[in-house]
Amino acid sequence: MMLWMPDSLKLKPNVTARVLHGHPWVFANEVTELLPAGFDGEVVECRESRGRFLGTGIYNSRSQIVWRRLSRDRVVLDEAWLREALRRAIGRRDSLGAAGRGSDGVSPPAALVSAGRFARLVWSESDDLPGVVVDQFGDSLVVQTQTMAMEKRLGTLVALLDELVRPAEIIVRNDASIRRLEGLPLEVKTRSGRPWEPRWMRIDDIEYWLDLQSGQKTGFYLDQREQHAAVAACVRQLAPARPAGVRVLDAFCNQGPFALHCAQAGAGAVLGLDSADEAIEQARRNAARNHLRAEFAVANVFDYFTERRDETWDLIILDPPPFAKSKGALEGAMRGYKEINLRAMQRLSPGGVLATYSCSYHVHDADFRAMLAEAASDARRRAQVIEFCHQPSDHPVLVTMPESEYLRGYILRIE
Repeated sequence: MMLWMPDSLKLKPNVTARVLHGHPWVFANEVTELLPAGFDGEVVECRESRGRFLGTGIYNSRSQIVWRRLSRDRVVLDEAWLREALRRAIGRRDSLGAAGRGSDGVSPPAALVSAGRFARLVWSESDDLPGVVVDQFGDSLVVQTQTMAMEKRLGTLVALLDELVRPAEIIVRNDASIRRLEGLPLEVKTRSGRPWEPRWMRIDDIEYWLDLQSGQKTGFYLDQREQHAAVAACVRQLAPARPAGVRVLDAFCNQGPFALHCAQAGAGAVLGLDSADEAIEQARRNAARNHLRAEFAVANVFDYFTERRDETWDLIILDPPPFAKSKGALEGAMRGYKEINLRAMQRLSPGGVLATYSCSYHVHDADFRAMLAEAASDARRRAQVIEFCHQPSDHPVLVTMPESEYLRGYILRIE
């Protein structure tokens, strides 16, 4: 029998920890005892109660998730290991086409790949880099570190990303409140030390005014790019049966990408709603820049549906912020999802389309689908699935880690 070493964690006997079945996390209540605080942010081994080696991971006694697996083997979290992990992550995006292809199907030169890519390059545990998120916006990278171990190695990560991608700038957006759960401070900075000035950037044939240093999340929701195109295709499909033009409502529109893609696809009328003044101001600016006909208004979406009972739409998009930010909020979140989807179904014309999404990883697909079934029943509408929706391939999902899958949705025909 292998002995437990003092610099390793040991699971409690008879514990039902998910790590035994491939999940990369161990929680504080699953181990016999915590290690001293001196191990915080360092690499330690984890063993099951009989001493069997489970892997090497990063440790933080300040977090409920005390251990996050790096590898099933014994590894050292040094510059060489980080370089190889980043190289693998970036290579996966290249092989999936996230870097883009030329019209002849041939990969463009490396410089063009770097300048023209808009994709997630690193997605935390899914890329063996727990707590690290890297998004590429053309010639700029936005980096987040949400674990103490990766925070300690932030300088190395930034240097390696500069070596591997050669961006013009790297913006460190460590202002997410989740960092407080790891005992980390909030900060925003750039590699150069100079502010990253907001600018126009073209993503999927539409120009957006992006503020990567101060905007929401990392500056733009890259995870919905495939859905922007899918919903725009619905406009073209609906158009022949609606000679007066397809009427589109983009609820929770943020900067307006769904609305703008629908307008670009030829919608007759487009209205985007959001409760944030800044988001609506930016959506209007984006529409004007792209010479697209779309209106935007500040509104509470729930109230809007209640107050405009006589309005009907041919296509409604529901892409709200996460209603369930914790497991304890799930019950209330499901009531909110049902209510907003019920109201949307009631406002759709016969044969209209509802594109509805959830970005709460606590909301599982079966629960979301059951909610939609209840909403359709209460609305006395028949709902058919046109498309099952999920996060794109540059946001990979680990089969053994449900938390790595957070975006799901349905495009439905409502009759």
